[in-house]
Amino acid sequence: MWELVKAGGWLMIPLVLCSIFTVAITIERFIRLKRSMVLPKELLLSGGQDVHHVVQQLQNNQNLQLSSLGRILVSGLNSQKQTEQYARAQMEATASQEIGFLEKNINFLGTLSAVAPLLGLLGTVVGIIESFLVIDMGSNSNPTMMIPGISKALITTAAGMLIAIPALFAYRYFQRLVQEYVAELEQQSTLFHAALYYQNSAVEEQELRKAG
Repeated sequence: MWELVKAGGWLMIPLVLCSIFTVAITIERFIRLKRSMVLPKELLLSGGQDVHHVVQQLQNNQNLQLSSLGRILVSGLNSQKQTEQYARAQMEATASQEIGFLEKNINFLGTLSAVAPLLGLLGTVVGIIESFLVIDMGSNSNPTMMIPGISKALITTAAGMLIAIPALFAYRYFQRLVQEYVAELEQQSTLFHAALYYQNSAVEEQELRKAG
């Protein structure tokens, strides 16, 4: 492996860095975008759970409060004594922040998938130029003198493709996953906000009627 890197020339250095960043970001996003860390099932209202049960889960489990959905719901819960519009604004602000965390480094992964083949192409051009320069500047025109330049061109091209293809797959996968998470976060936030205000208001009205 090290011999291939040496044979590829100086352009292999940025290509190796691209591969390291690609692997590191992919592993980090796989860990960070686990469903249990974004949308824990204990907090999903669509599963038939009552809002009071969700609130109880939030208050009793600190790990749920650290999830993306948990932070959004906690911001609404902490603003419950304020107006409905204020609580909605707080939840939207927290949601925007959480979406930013979910999208972190994904665009950089897309950039790596675009830059790696360009670096490989640049290595191809540099290698071919070096091959022809050797022939032009040499005292004889032995075609075998072109081999190092051609091998450099092929190695950098292959390295660029090997980095770009998995990086592009990872970028598309995480992009789609985040879009699904964002849609579910919006849905759950809306359901929680509605249940927190309108359901409680309905319960209070019924109790007042019974008391009257």
